[in-house]
Amino acid sequence: MNDLVGSYFDAAIAHLNRVREEEADTIEAAAALLAEAITEGRRVFTFGAGHSSLPAQDVVYRAGGLVPVNLLNVPGMAGVTMMPAPLSSALERVSGLATSALDLTPATSGDLLFLISLSGRQVMPVELARYARDRGLKVIGVTSLAYPGEVPSAHPSGAYLKDHCDVVLDNKIAVGDGELSHPGAETSFGPVSTLVTSALMQAVVASAVGRLADRAAAGEAPAPPLFRSGNVPGGTEWNAKQMADNAERIFYTY
Repeated sequence: MNDLVGSYFDAAIAHLNRVREEEADTIEAAAALLAEAITEGRRVFTFGAGHSSLPAQDVVYRAGGLVPVNLLNVPGMAGVTMMPAPLSSALERVSGLATSALDLTPATSGDLLFLISLSGRQVMPVELARYARDRGLKVIGVTSLAYPGEVPSAHPSGAYLKDHCDVVLDNKIAVGDGELSHPGAETSFGPVSTLVTSALMQAVVASAVGRLADRAAAGEAPAPPLFRSGNVPGGTEWNAKQMADNAERIFYTY
């Protein structure tokens, strides 16, 4: 195996193991909030800007995922879908966009928002987290706590995402998000932030589903609302019923 390939996999595995051990308590705290939201009929939203949108999308409308989880989609924020792509980075620095975006969603007090930002320093995630809590939502931040110690906040208040959350999940990614180096390359490369953050999100979902399933097995609640793969027999019909049963909590259909 190429040395760099092996080094990349080693770095990814090391990060996953570190997060598994060091974030166990916060994963369970986040899972408890997610299970509570599902049980109480609340809405669940995810948001991430740029490449942080990928872990946010990974838990929405997918096989094995919870049905009432919605992507908070702010146009232009997904990065590579915007032309020109650098505009998405500029939009993340615009004050007032977060409040306008949230005001135009069905989110209400008591709902749950997963807010993903690797650095947690830009205007959009800081304002969105703060405003969401002001409106009564619970906020789970997924970020790297390495950044606040090394990189100044871009928000006028000096705050970071971590300062406006009910639970903070630390993906442990180093500043710069590159695990590899080479004498002929002028910067680091080999980021692992997407896969580690996606693993964190899926771990929270797995724990929440377990909590809900335990109650269902004890006859205390219905089975958790989960999608099946559309590529297995009956999957499409199953999913259509799940979406119909949870129509008041999903906003990716019409």
